[in-house]
Amino acid sequence: MKHTIIDYGVGNLNSLQAGLTRVGLKSQVTDDIDQLKAAQSLILPGVGAFAPAMQKLHDLALVSVIQSHVESGKPLLGICLGMQLLLTTSLEYGTHQGLGVFPGTVKEITDSQKLPHMGWNTLEVTAKSPLLEGITSLDYTYFVHSFYADTPADYWLATTSYGSLIPAIIQHQSVVGMQFHPEKSGRVGEQLLKNYGRWTDDNYS
Repeated sequence: MKHTIIDYGVGNLNSLQAGLTRVGLKSQVTDDIDQLKAAQSLILPGVGAFAPAMQKLHDLALVSVIQSHVESGKPLLGICLGMQLLLTTSLEYGTHQGLGVFPGTVKEITDSQKLPHMGWNTLEVTAKSPLLEGITSLDYTYFVHSFYADTPADYWLATTSYGSLIPAIIQHQSVVGMQFHPEKSGRVGEQLLKNYGRWTDDNYS
């Protein structure tokens, strides 16, 4: 199966899979290690808190599977909490180790903003990429989060503003992170999922 959604008990997997189906991307949902190792593309969803999510990945012996997938150069898409798990560390209710794909730290949104940051917010495109085909600054996507990925700007493809500047889409080689939920972001989200599917076909088939 081209796109494999990692099932580790975190996130609305049915909604995500339905979103992929709407844009013509075939996918499966599994926690089976052999199937995950064989996957061409992994998608790491997630809602909730960082530490329990990482613990579930450890409990299911999926941390090394994900890291090996990335090290092999195969594509991976992290969504919302799934994007944050890709960073080195998190300061969400303590200090916790992440997957270490991106350098940086998950930090709480400050500047007296109402939390969680929930609802539609605009993107600001900061780099050219085939992942952003058909996407322009001021396009809206749907966010639900109280923490953000503080990672170097070299990895940013798009940002959003909520009190402070927040990386909304990041990329490092074959790995992409989206802080918002593309499957809940209407036309813009569908375009981004299409772009990810096309990008994986063009570069990693």
